Amino acid sequence: MMKGFFKSQTSTLLDLSDRLKIALSEFTGVRVVAIASLVVSGFVLGVRHLGGLQPLELVALDQLVRLHSDPGPDPRLLVVGITEGDIRTQKQWPLSDRTMAQLLAKLQSLQPQVIGLDVYREIPQQPGNAELKVQLREKNIFAIKKFGDTELELVSPPPGFPEDRVGFNDLLLDPDGVVRRNLLFVSDDTSTYFSFSLRLAIAYLESVGITPESSQQNPDYIQLAKAVFVPLQQNSGGYHNIDPRGYQVLLSYRSSNVARQVTLTQVLKGQIDPNWVKNKIVLIGTTAPSAKDTFSTPYSPAEKTIAKMPGVLVHAQMVSQFLDAATGERPLFWFWDERIEVLWIVGWTLLGAIAAWWLRHPVVLILGCGVGLGVLLGTCFYLFTLQGWVPLSAPVLGFILTSGVVITYRSYDAQQQQQIIMKLLGQNTSPEVAKALWKGRDRLIKSGKLPGIKLIATMMFADIKDFSTIAEQMPPEALLEWLNEMLDVVTHEIIGHEGIINKFTGDGFMAVFGVPMDRIHKEEVALDAQRSIECALAIGEILEELNQNWKTRGLPVIQMRIGIFTGPVVVGSLGGKDRLEYGVIGDSVNTAARLESCEKHRQPSNCRVLIGKETLVHLDNQFLVESWGPLPLKGKQQMVDVYLVVGRQRERASEV
Repeated sequence: MMKGFFKSQTSTLLDLSDRLKIALSEFTGVRVVAIASLVVSGFVLGVRHLGGLQPLELVALDQLVRLHSDPGPDPRLLVVGITEGDIRTQKQWPLSDRTMAQLLAKLQSLQPQVIGLDVYREIPQQPGNAELKVQLREKNIFAIKKFGDTELELVSPPPGFPEDRVGFNDLLLDPDGVVRRNLLFVSDDTSTYFSFSLRLAIAYLESVGITPESSQQNPDYIQLAKAVFVPLQQNSGGYHNIDPRGYQVLLSYRSSNVARQVTLTQVLKGQIDPNWVKNKIVLIGTTAPSAKDTFSTPYSPAEKTIAKMPGVLVHAQMVSQFLDAATGERPLFWFWDERIEVLWIVGWTLLGAIAAWWLRHPVVLILGCGVGLGVLLGTCFYLFTLQGWVPLSAPVLGFILTSGVVITYRSYDAQQQQQIIMKLLGQNTSPEVAKALWKGRDRLIKSGKLPGIKLIATMMFADIKDFSTIAEQMPPEALLEWLNEMLDVVTHEIIGHEGIINKFTGDGFMAVFGVPMDRIHKEEVALDAQRSIECALAIGEILEELNQNWKTRGLPVIQMRIGIFTGPVVVGSLGGKDRLEYGVIGDSVNTAARLESCEKHRQPSNCRVLIGKETLVHLDNQFLVESWGPLPLKGKQQMVDVYLVVGRQRERASEV
């Protein structure tokens, strides 16, 4: 009765709440993935809406520009750069009007289609102003003006220069100071002003029969041939809340070396090939660093010497973009609708969560996430080669964040699962056993039970002699407290010797050494047997101390019987759906139990330890034993060679 009453529930594999967790494990995965995706998507989209991801998107755009194939210089362009050497040769800056007039005359003699003068000539620079005025009358020459942000920064074109051959050379800078946008027009209440680069492009395209017109798509959009210039909005591509005033498009850089370059001195000395000029667009501007007319571009981070690009080359990039778009060589940039971008970001965020949930092995998880990010980056780059600028940093961030959130949850969930698994053995396992169980958690959590495994183990049964008499004399509460005091120290010893408590039986227990790991080598089986004997002897020593303590407290003193046997068993989940135990079954278990209960009248010490020959063969003469000969055991047809463990060999040797 008492044994049945006190039978420990710690061997129950999974309580009701744990089984509920298992039953809902698949649903939990879907829920975790969905919640993580929604939360992270909301966070990423919120940060993106506030412009927090714009710097990352712009950096990504610059990298894509640098990775894009380089078609080389535009053959339709020539840049005449005014270098530091030219300034030293002329010994004057700004250059005199005469020098500029000579330069224009030399170029005109080579029959250019268009000449763009990206040099301010608002104030005459004598000598030679009259000569320059004569050259500026040519209809293929275009000059610049500057609006600036203040009245003091305004710069007018050369005096008397026709307005229809003037373009502003103001450049738009992103918050990080990089030129990524091409400004076509600006307007005020009375007029619309063309950019310098657009003036040059239109003049050149008119010579091949292409003129600007209003688009049928939207009459407010300018169209050159089939190219419709859709103006940037506040949130186009990776931009968020930019100033879209004027008529802007995303600048498509052709190459870091956009056009052939020659120096002013080379032109004046006639040291250039006429074919470089004939029917070309010639841009004249300073490339000397001292002029401080340089700008950061997407190429700047990769440049080791001169990081910034001269303004005249930036204008050449813009002219080249107009020409390529009009002739169909390079399409203009396009962007997704905001709704599609949201779906794109949410989709990759969801994929990150799914990958982190389903790819459990660390190596597979790392490879899977790496492949996923590789596909994302590769897709963005491929679309960029088609002139599509789609969100990159937002989906990457979403993918990484959801992966991190799900992995974090899985880590937390793994700790919860580990607690469930530890309940398999009533939290009475050694670290080695617990580790082995944890490795097999997937099968356990999925099916709710451990499959049967056949292995060699050493069983230990223990029981208190005359327990019924003791129980009869003590109140139940005091009896329970007294038993727990004894079982607590016994459990500590068993775990310390790498065994497990399979079950408590009120006044005794069943322990197993060698489960749940399958012992492959004989040495491992022998080590389990030796540990069980060491554990039994240690329990005997502790029992002596307990008895002395109990005696002084007026509590009963006890004697204990222990039976140990080594042999094949089957271990696994035992029971029905409402109750499961970690079962250890087999004839070897019965034999160990019978060894504990045989010859009850023979109690040579407070802790009697009987073993079978099957255990003795593994002890390697480390223990002193006394043969009791073959004995019949209850329920066994064959006799069993029984031995009493007297002590350790080294202890007896020291006594002698």
